[in-house]
Amino acid sequence: MSEMKLMLVDDEERFLETTKKLLLRKGYNVLTATSGSEALDKLITENVHVVILDVKMPGMDGVATLKAIKSRYPLVEVIMLTGHATVESAVDGLKSGATDYLMKPADLDELIKKAEEAYEKRQRLEEKIRVAQARAVRKSPMEILRDLK
Repeated sequence: MSEMKLMLVDDEERFLETTKKLLLRKGYNVLTATSGSEALDKLITENVHVVILDVKMPGMDGVATLKAIKSRYPLVEVIMLTGHATVESAVDGLKSGATDYLMKPADLDELIKKAEEAYEKRQRLEEKIRVAQARAVRKSPMEILRDLK
């Protein structure tokens, strides 16, 4: 099983740096992005498992970023990060494919717990895909003979 790679996406750089340092100390592999477009750019080259995504950001907001992530990288699990005034946006996020949401200010242990749960969900889905692919490759002798006709 590979190590979970997290990406924190928030326009508040102080939050990003503090949270990244705390997660690194606990042994997590963490990337940061200060905007939705930067996160999408990093996802092109980085195999990120879980994204912690702020709902309210200038430019491309969290829900638009979530939709772009899920359309391009459907296996990436996304947890929405929201303030009290944007709970409706978090609900919209859940409807658009987010795994869960956290309220700001987020407790580090709660963030880790939700990220681990999202990572486990992804691992289960990847295993189901591997099993389905293996079944598609393996054919019975009767199926092979039928295909030869």
